[in-house]
Amino acid sequence: MQKAPDTPQAIPHMEAHVLAELATHRAKHGGEKPTIPPLIVGVQGPQGSGKTYLTSILQNILQAQPHNLSVAVLSLDDLYLPHEQLIHLAKEHAQNALLQGRGQPGTHDVSLGTELLNRLKHLNDPDATAVEVNLPSFDKSLFNGEGDRAPRSHVVRAPVDLVLFEGWCVGFYPIERDEVERRFAAPVAGLGVDFFQRKGYRLDDILDVNDRLKSYVSWWNLFDAFIQIRPPDEHPYTFIYQWRLQQEHHMKARNGGEGMTDAQVEGFVDRYIPGYVFFGDGVTNGYEQLPGRRTLPPWSGHGLCVQIDENRDVVHVGRF
Repeated sequence: MQKAPDTPQAIPHMEAHVLAELATHRAKHGGEKPTIPPLIVGVQGPQGSGKTYLTSILQNILQAQPHNLSVAVLSLDDLYLPHEQLIHLAKEHAQNALLQGRGQPGTHDVSLGTELLNRLKHLNDPDATAVEVNLPSFDKSLFNGEGDRAPRSHVVRAPVDLVLFEGWCVGFYPIERDEVERRFAAPVAGLGVDFFQRKGYRLDDILDVNDRLKSYVSWWNLFDAFIQIRPPDEHPYTFIYQWRLQQEHHMKARNGGEGMTDAQVEGFVDRYIPGYVFFGDGVTNGYEQLPGRRTLPPWSGHGLCVQIDENRDVVHVGRF
C-alpha cells in the first residue's frame, strides 16, 4: 500500500486494519447495505503519541477516493462534564488529587456517551427514529484552561460506515482491589519507587478512579475492533513525557510562547500515569468480571497494536 512521503508510518497499518475489519463486518451482516450498523473502532494512545492527529488523517483517507466511506469521529475529550460539574466533582472529592481537573475516568459524562454510542450504533437501522446524531465538542481554552462544553456540535447523518472513538483511556478496564494494592506498592518502570507517593496520589485515590471506570465498560461493549498506539515495552511511560513536551514546545514556537512550562507539562502527564499503570493492560486482557473469571474485550482477535519510538516511528506492529 503506497503512502505519501509525509504520511505518518502508523497510517498504512491503521488503514489496512480498518478496511479488513470493515470487510469482515459487512460480510457478517450480508454485504454493503446502507442498513448495516457502522463498524465502531476504539483508538487508544497516550498523551503526545499523536492518536488524535492519526485518527484525523485516517478519517480523511477513508472518506476520500477510492474508499468513499462515511466516517464519524467521536473523541473522549468531547465527553467531559461541563465546567460547573467538573468544579463540583473536584470540590466534593478535594482529597483526591486525580479528580482535581478533567482527564481521569469520572470526569466524563457517561450517560451522554452511552446515549451517543447507542444512537450511532443504530443510526443505520431502517426503523431508526432519528437519522442524525449531534456530537458534542469541548473547548479546553475556556475558564483559563479548565474548559467547558462548547455550544457548537457536529452533525452526523445516516448512513455511516465507520465510527472512530479515540481517547487516552479508551478500552481501559477496572481491576481487582488486591491487584491495585500490588501495583501501588511496586516500582513504576522508568519512574522509580514510590512514584505515586512522591506525586501525592493515595491508594484510595486509585481505588476511587478504579470504581468510576466500571461505568465505562458499557461503552467498550459496543466496540467491534480496536487500534492501540503505544510506546515500546522497554519504555512504557518515559516516552509519554517526551512526546507531550515536544508537543508543547511545538505549539509555543508557533503561538509566540504561550503554554505550559516544562515543569507544568511534567505535572500534567503525572496525573495520567496511574491510568496506564493500573488500567492500561485491559485493552488486551479485559477484566475479571467475577473472581477467577476473566472477560476478554469484545474486540479480542480484532485489535491492532502499533508500537512507536521516541520519534513516533513504528518499531513493531502486532495483532491481539
